[in-house]
Amino acid sequence: MSTTLEIKDLTFGYSKDRLLFEGLSLTLRRGEIKAVVGKSGAGKSTLFELILGNLKPISGTITTSECSEVFQDPYTSFHPSYSIIEQIKDVASLEKMEQFLPSLDLSLDLLSKLPHELSGGQLQRSSILRALLMDRSIMLLDEPTSALDNITQLNTMKMLIAHLKTSSMLIITHDHDLAKWCADETIILI
Repeated sequence: MSTTLEIKDLTFGYSKDRLLFEGLSLTLRRGEIKAVVGKSGAGKSTLFELILGNLKPISGTITTSECSEVFQDPYTSFHPSYSIIEQIKDVASLEKMEQFLPSLDLSLDLLSKLPHELSGGQLQRSSILRALLMDRSIMLLDEPTSALDNITQLNTMKMLIAHLKTSSMLIITHDHDLAKWCADETIILI
């Protein structure tokens, strides 16, 4: 299995006297799911910003393949003035879209609407669709199913797991049960 993400001895803090990470290391390979669990303020979302290159570590290295992201807040994941499908088309091919729509309980009619016309759960599933269609080596998922009911959450996670043949996933979640159920390894941030 090829390595899609390698973090070695990562140290980061917004101030030098309050570090979020010190010496954090992890390796993610194609076909793997790793979950990052921790209380609010532990640095889970900050870790994603570091992986994406939006923040610079104090020390350590991050080597990563191309990533697609699903952000925690589905309401800020899409521009309010353009339809969902236009925004997906801007970053991904729609070639495989039909295969994902039933599993995500989405339709072309729904995707033709503006973001404010969709519920939080519909927006979250649209964000997951966009990340899948980007077809990157890593999917970074920040609370990807928090806006979904239990049945939809289960179906969505099963579909994401089935997609692991071509990618890897790093999931941020507060849900210890979800992490235990789906992840090959759980990293707990204190």
